[in-house]
Amino acid sequence: MSTVDRKKERQRRKVRIKYKIRGTAERPRLCVYKSLKHIYAQIIDDESGRTIVSASTLDLDLRDKVKGSNITSAKVVGEAIAKKALEKGIEKVVFDRNGYIYHGKVKALADSARAAGLKF
Repeated sequence: MSTVDRKKERQRRKVRIKYKIRGTAERPRLCVYKSLKHIYAQIIDDESGRTIVSASTLDLDLRDKVKGSNITSAKVVGEAIAKKALEKGIEKVVFDRNGYIYHGKVKALADSARAAGLKF
């Protein structure tokens, strides 16, 4: 019997999702990455290949509000990415969960970004 390699399975899901989700200048991609210690969010324009806005638990303005990678930290990062995006004039995005299950930290980040004004 073979064991399930969780990282490899997430990478497979990520590739499968990547074919369907593309960020454009009008509607860039909100990509989420989480590690055991931190959570990161980026808004990416895939046509030009550049990151427009980013936020994470490592940001200096968020460090005192968060501790580690938990659901409350994900909510704070979601609010921060939404505020930065709205300042840049981005209202609509495509959500890329990056192969993660839409549950827990990923769901908390998405819900707080929606509540702060992003549409997806």
